[in-house]
Amino acid sequence: LRLPALRIAGGALLFMLAVEMVFARQSGYRSTTAGEAEEAAHRHDVAVFPLAVPLISGPAAITAVIVMMGESGASLLVKGGVLAMLALVLAIALAVLLLAARVVDLLGVTGVNVIGRILGILLGALAIQFILDGIAASGLFAGGTGAA
Repeated sequence: LRLPALRIAGGALLFMLAVEMVFARQSGYRSTTAGEAEEAAHRHDVAVFPLAVPLISGPAAITAVIVMMGESGASLLVKGGVLAMLALVLAIALAVLLLAARVVDLLGVTGVNVIGRILGILLGALAIQFILDGIAASGLFAGGTGAA
């Protein structure tokens, strides 16, 4: 398993999530299966239930961190920067989750949907960049003449 493959796979997962965000529909990426819901209904301890792990640490997010750490090379300073940004993002996510009810009250359902769609477009662009970087790093088109 090489880093370009992870870039492409992570980009594909991110793009699926971006499409879901832009068109505001559930594709199954952010929801549980019927079997998972059935199992959770009969468990006393739901700590391992899939909903207990938010999308913050989903496959696309994990792949993004792996790709960024792989691109950091041997530099401990850059690796530390990636980890610091990861901690910052998690702190911001915590703050947003704690303030979510107030934000929804302030923006309303339409405002939240508009922001979600805008962020979906930005996430889609990031996803395509991951895919393009993965293809370029794979050497698949190394003999080509490049873009016009």
